Amino acid sequence: MPIIETINLTKKYGELTALDNLNLSVEAGDCFGFIGPNGAGKTTTIKILATLLKPTWGEARIDGHVVGYQNPLIRPLIGYVPDFMGAYDDMVVLEYLEFFASCYDLHGAQRRKVVGDVLDLTELHHKSRTEVNSLSRGMSQRLSIARVLLHDPKVLLLDEPASGLDPRARIDIRELLKELRRMGKTIIISSHILHELAELCNTVGIIEQGQLLFSGTTSEIMKRSQVGRVIHIEVEDRVKEAVSLLMQVDGIVTVDVVKEEGAVRIDCTVDPDSGLALSEIPSRLVTGGFRIKSFQPEQLNLETAFMRLTRGLVS
Repeated sequence: MPIIETINLTKKYGELTALDNLNLSVEAGDCFGFIGPNGAGKTTTIKILATLLKPTWGEARIDGHVVGYQNPLIRPLIGYVPDFMGAYDDMVVLEYLEFFASCYDLHGAQRRKVVGDVLDLTELHHKSRTEVNSLSRGMSQRLSIARVLLHDPKVLLLDEPASGLDPRARIDIRELLKELRRMGKTIIISSHILHELAELCNTVGIIEQGQLLFSGTTSEIMKRSQVGRVIHIEVEDRVKEAVSLLMQVDGIVTVDVVKEEGAVRIDCTVDPDSGLALSEIPSRLVTGGFRIKSFQPEQLNLETAFMRLTRGLVS
């Protein structure tokens, strides 16, 4: 049974539909990347899973418990990190964590040990006497994660945790999340930094206008988005003849000539279902007497897959 599941999850704000019959499934131990344009419904979904919003209809479950009906059983299982943390004035990092640890009914030696452990894990020991409000954005995000780890939750819900971070801080957060996944945590993370999600997540969901367009492994999404594989080719001369030859190859859908910075490039689009091997294309050109200067299949990554599968709409 999935540890996180939504069934026809719908959220309306008056006439606005933020979520439209969302059906989502995340297995225990997965790191699930939740991506979509601004206003697509990512934050609404995460807030419902965090028991902060009630759905209009449909159902969300965490470890078999129904959100909205069994919230007291769900909250000990989850840790929610919003995109911006709230803090208390004049409180230092150690006091902040000890306060929240006491909210989880941790006291005495046990509380000191747990707080020390999360400071070690998040590498915040050197900031333990620093006022929370004076922390950098990156340190604040680490502290947010430290806070939700105090009660050792099964599930982490992270809403744009790398938003506004500098490159070094983003790397630090990414490495921390990798370590949490190695510890067996189930993670849902929404983000616009798609290349980092590809490295971090084993499953991905794409949402647009409140509807889930795709959910599956990163390799499945790459295959799904390959409506046409683009190959960039440069030949030494006889460009028009090379175009004519390529247009006769079964499996090549389009052939275009692109002129840029004094160079002439041929772009051909290959139907991924045709069975045409990419190695066949340079072989045909060489057999036809053409000298190839470069042959470069276009790299398909999570960002290009996202652009191909969405239209940039919002709810």
